[in-house]
Amino acid sequence: MSEDFNTNGVFQGCFVFKSASKKRKRHIGVGDDDNGSDRFRICQKLWETVQMNTEVIQDQLNKKILDSLAEFIKKHGLGCSSDVWRQRASEIPTAALMLGVNVPDHAMTFRSLCNLLQDSVTPFVVSVHAKECAAVKLLIQKVLEQLMGSGVSVDEEKEDDTALLQKTPCTISALCQWYKTVTKKCTQVSPERKENLTNNDLPQSLPVVVIFKYFEAFNSQVLQDFILICSRYTQELPFVFIFGIATSPSAIQHRLPHSVSSLLCIEVFHSLSCTQHLASVFDKLILNSQFPLKLSSRVIQVLVGIFLYHDFSVQNFVKGLQFSMLEHFNSQPLSVLCCQKQEALLSAKTLSKQNVERIRHLPSFMRYVETQEPQEQVRLLTNDEHVKEVCQKLLKNLHKYHKNYYPVLQCLHSLTSSLPKFPLGKHIRELHVSCIEKNLWETEEYDSALQLLRILAKDELVAALRKCAEILKSANTKRMQNALQQLEDFIGRLETLEEDSSGNGVVSAKMEYQRTDLFQLQKTLLEKESRRTKRMNSFEVLRSQVIDFIDSLVREYLTPAEFQPLNEVCYYSSSGVLRQRLNVTPRTSIQAALSHPFYYLKNASLKTDAGTISSAAPDLCIVYKLHLECGRLINLYDWLEAYVTVMSAAEDQDTDSEECGQYDSLKHARFIQAVSEMEFLGFVKSTKQKTDHVARLTWGGC
Repeated sequence: MSEDFNTNGVFQGCFVFKSASKKRKRHIGVGDDDNGSDRFRICQKLWETVQMNTEVIQDQLNKKILDSLAEFIKKHGLGCSSDVWRQRASEIPTAALMLGVNVPDHAMTFRSLCNLLQDSVTPFVVSVHAKECAAVKLLIQKVLEQLMGSGVSVDEEKEDDTALLQKTPCTISALCQWYKTVTKKCTQVSPERKENLTNNDLPQSLPVVVIFKYFEAFNSQVLQDFILICSRYTQELPFVFIFGIATSPSAIQHRLPHSVSSLLCIEVFHSLSCTQHLASVFDKLILNSQFPLKLSSRVIQVLVGIFLYHDFSVQNFVKGLQFSMLEHFNSQPLSVLCCQKQEALLSAKTLSKQNVERIRHLPSFMRYVETQEPQEQVRLLTNDEHVKEVCQKLLKNLHKYHKNYYPVLQCLHSLTSSLPKFPLGKHIRELHVSCIEKNLWETEEYDSALQLLRILAKDELVAALRKCAEILKSANTKRMQNALQQLEDFIGRLETLEEDSSGNGVVSAKMEYQRTDLFQLQKTLLEKESRRTKRMNSFEVLRSQVIDFIDSLVREYLTPAEFQPLNEVCYYSSSGVLRQRLNVTPRTSIQAALSHPFYYLKNASLKTDAGTISSAAPDLCIVYKLHLECGRLINLYDWLEAYVTVMSAAEDQDTDSEECGQYDSLKHARFIQAVSEMEFLGFVKSTKQKTDHVARLTWGGC
């Protein structure tokens, strides 16, 4: 087998292995050099920061809808509802929570919802999953277990003398009895206090909230039976249902008949879209100067592409970010400098000789050396201590670059995001990708955006500049404060600027009071345009100055990151590795495992030359390799004969003897099982053309 065999595919974690090639290029890992422990510590700290900030962001985004759900349950579950539309006592208040198709993100939302309800509304909160509730008895048992404890028996006839008092029959009647007992103490009020309380002050019964996670996954008959049973106990148990729906509200009508859905008092709640979640995570996590790890444009495109074209999951997007972090700190020895400013400067002072030499080989540092004087170049290439000092200065400049980059980026996005057709992108991540991969001011989209900004009205321009001023106020650098002062000066001059009555007013008056034809209208507009080209009024002059000022900020601070020395320290750019790990191809991984089982099972007897089949290999591998030699249709008998011949070699039988072609029932069964596994994996299928043949479905090996 060739030494450059590609074994990097990962299929759901099932085929994880390391290459046994001894001539493979040595890969530098976390523990291979002197700063491995420091890199691991920094990576672990960043990992925890990403996880914590992601949860905080999602809690903030879900706060509005979760508070609305809590108010809904308080309103309809505590018995104080006076809405006209609740006409019958048998109706169960139901919240249809529309969460979207990003199913991996739902777990965090349900967890936050349960915690909020238990803390502020009722302690009786149950969350059930479809895979645990295949029958209505199992569903009722799950509800009772979470409310009453683990002592619930499905079989009412089964009794245990040692735990007779702990076991409870799995019925809603038993739940009613338990609910009355538990809530009796909470609702007891002394006669003296009861006289002084109004009806609103009297303690209300606490609702029993049942959350159905992934509503579409539940068996419709189980849901119908459970709702019918619960509707008979609404006077004794104040049930409130919450349906977690991923598709649309019509899923309720599709799964429940009218006779059942009429027993529910449904109100729909819509959560924020997954794209809004992604935008918030991207803005507050990635576009943040305090977050040391940066992503290249190609890496961002890979992560966003997987998000948009696969599962819309923000959690998986964050996992991709965390994987990028792991890969960067594992593959880049100089990532020990990818941390906060003070810690990075301290690490730069104590760089080892090996890392200093690595810095000299960085492409960005080599370009920096070429721009220096000859004497300085010699010092940078020969003096290690001088390299450490220069490295500290370059790291300071890199941190300043990021502190100035993000405020200007946000200002430009706030100015252009409201323009027609979004010339620089609707989302800030699109603008960010354009800025870090090339000079933005050299693109046609940027010129188009400036042309649109140069025709903004006064009120629109002032409002946009005020947003920019609010963004720059949060920046702490001197340059951004100077830019803020100039921007506020422009805003003040625009506000005090008087309207030029010689401009649009004359034309509009003529057009309003004079009836004219199309030729006269065209002539008037051309005259107006010629006057504008000859002489601009004071507002147009000031507007042009403002746009030129914004353009100067873009050209100065939105330069591509690759032009910054030492950018390789904090920028992860291995988009190919990321795509290979996250956007894997299962078929390629399966074919690699079946063709070369030695690299997965680490069994020396499985190592064979190219074109040969080891009789010690698993049956599935032998059958797979034999099927590669066949055409579109495979004769099962010939396939079996070839399999038996290979297996006979393992038994040291003479291939020319008559006994070699014979097979027993065990070999036959093993072959049938292997073919069934091949069909399950999608390599072959049965065909009606010939009953004793199967059709081959895949072509080309790994």
